[in-house]
Amino acid sequence: MKISIISGSHRNPSQSEKVAHYLEKTLSDEFDGIDPWVYALADNPLPLWDQTLWEDSAEWNERLAPLKQQLTESDGFIIIAPEWHGQVPAGLKNFFLMFNRFELGHKPALIVTVSSADGGAYPVAELRMSSYKNNRLCYIPEQLILRNIEKILNENAADNDEGADAYFRERISWALGILSGYAVALKSMRESTEIHHDKFGNGM
Repeated sequence: MKISIISGSHRNPSQSEKVAHYLEKTLSDEFDGIDPWVYALADNPLPLWDQTLWEDSAEWNERLAPLKQQLTESDGFIIIAPEWHGQVPAGLKNFFLMFNRFELGHKPALIVTVSSADGGAYPVAELRMSSYKNNRLCYIPEQLILRNIEKILNENAADNDEGADAYFRERISWALGILSGYAVALKSMRESTEIHHDKFGNGM
């Protein structure tokens, strides 16, 4: 089973990518049969969406084909969003314009937001409100809001707030278990249900 981790920060390096690699390692170490894969938007490698994406553009097809294949093969996703000015980064919103129900549809996703202070709630609301509509991504009820991120999940234990770090590590493992369960359940649903209908290609 493949879980794709999307690190939504444009920065390089970033705390979001630190989190992505921690989640990757946790999935590998604690869960049998899960193959994690990280895709980072650092330096914003995807160009901004334009209408030629829908016009069978050779340039778009060539650029997106490898990424589409990875996403299509995925059974679940982790979407990592730092809170920038109370919002999801533009590059991550752009990511959701690039891919559709055939890559993301009816697959579970865990929202993970990142804040340097006590924020992180606004990106959760934004992602749940709009980012799933046409691609049919299924956000699970659990979410992770990683606050004071510079003080947790660091490789050097001396850089961590001991109590907060222990709490978040435990909560992360539990949430990943929930995601794994949804990935198993929704895979069988996709295999037994007509999930794509040309007449209803977009969400309402």
